[in-house]
Amino acid sequence: MTDVALVTGASRGIGRAIALRLSADGFAIGVNFSSSSQKANAVVSEIEDHGGKAQAVQADVSDPDAVAAMFKTISDDLGPVSVLVNNAGITDDGLLVRMTPDQWDNVVNTNLRSVFLCTRAALRSMLRARAGRIINISSVSGISGNPGQGNYAASKAGIIGFTKSVAKEVGSRGITVNAVAPGFIQTDMTAALGEVVTDAASEHIALGRLGLPEEVASAVGYLASEGASYITGQTIVVDGGLAL
Repeated sequence: MTDVALVTGASRGIGRAIALRLSADGFAIGVNFSSSSQKANAVVSEIEDHGGKAQAVQADVSDPDAVAAMFKTISDDLGPVSVLVNNAGITDDGLLVRMTPDQWDNVVNTNLRSVFLCTRAALRSMLRARAGRIINISSVSGISGNPGQGNYAASKAGIIGFTKSVAKEVGSRGITVNAVAPGFIQTDMTAALGEVVTDAASEHIALGRLGLPEEVASAVGYLASEGASYITGQTIVVDGGLAL
């Protein structure tokens, strides 16, 4: 039976690139999305056009009932999840003195609560199988911080601490838990910032350019592979030298 990878927030950007990479590596893919059904179905079609297997599954990953329903759907239709990529995330930036509780809660719930809920759900079958890969998408903002992103940086730093703790809990069962921390990556989110901002950001990157979603996906693909079977609790930074 084909191993199954579930990628949250997989309808665009980094999530889409991860879904395509893991499909190319032989996984059947659960393409989770929150609201972009058209884009999620386009990812599924692209995977199927290349001979892969995929299914789009709508779920608010910050909602426990929605997460439970999503895992049941994937398990029933594709099989138990052997690789979970917690990628779903949002930003809602603002200086802390002006940030509302809703801005804080929405970002932390989507970015961090979702990782807890999806990981807990995935571990049920992984613990029985005594095998599995959990890969959490953090950010360099969670390592070095960023002005105006107190909520986002806190959520991404929380993912790193969560990754280390869960890695220690489940390592004896053959399950690895790692994180990937991207820097400035070419996505819809960074495109919206405009060339002036992205050009200025590039000046602070050792490699002098923004990264590609596929370069983040390559790190995820490695962590999901047998070659990474002795790596756990780690954070791989994919930022072109931004945080140096």
